[in-house]
Amino acid sequence: MSKTIVIGISDLNIATNGDVLVTYALGSCVGICLYDPVSKIAGLSHIMLPTIKDFKDPNAQKEKYADTAIEILLNKMLAAGALRIRIRAKIAGGAQMFAPVNNTSLAGIGERNIIAVKNELARLKIPITAEDTGKNYGRTLFLDSNDGSMKIKSVNKGEWVY
Repeated sequence: MSKTIVIGISDLNIATNGDVLVTYALGSCVGICLYDPVSKIAGLSHIMLPTIKDFKDPNAQKEKYADTAIEILLNKMLAAGALRIRIRAKIAGGAQMFAPVNNTSLAGIGERNIIAVKNELARLKIPITAEDTGKNYGRTLFLDSNDGSMKIKSVNKGEWVY
C-alpha cells in the first residue's frame, strides 16, 4: 500500500513504489518535481528563496534555496538509482500572493523564485515538461511516484493534473 510523504517548507525528499509526495502552502515558494520514468523514482523540493548567495550565513539551510536544493534533490535521486539523462521536471508555485510593497526584499519574490528554479534546472540540463506558476493563489502539490503525475489543488481554483 502506498504512503504519503509530506514535504515541508525548505524541505525535500524522494519516493518510490507508488508513494506520493505532497507539499502544502505553495504561495511565493516553488515546488520542484523531478521524476525518472524508468526507475519510477520521484523527488520533490519546496524552495522558499531564489539563491543562497544573498545570505552570508555559513549554516544556512541549503534546502531553502533554489540554487542549492535542486542539486541536493537530484543527487539523492541518483543515489537511489535514478539516471540523470531520464530525469524530467515539473514546477508549480511562485505566486504573487500580496500587493507589491515598495522596495522590500520580498517584492516579486515569487517571480524571482520561478526564474531561479528555471535557471538551476537549465544549468543541470533537466528539461521542464510542465509548469503551473505565477498568478495570485496558493497551491498544494502532489507528485505520484507511479507515473510522475503532478496534481495541483487550490482552494478557490479547484484541482488539475499535469
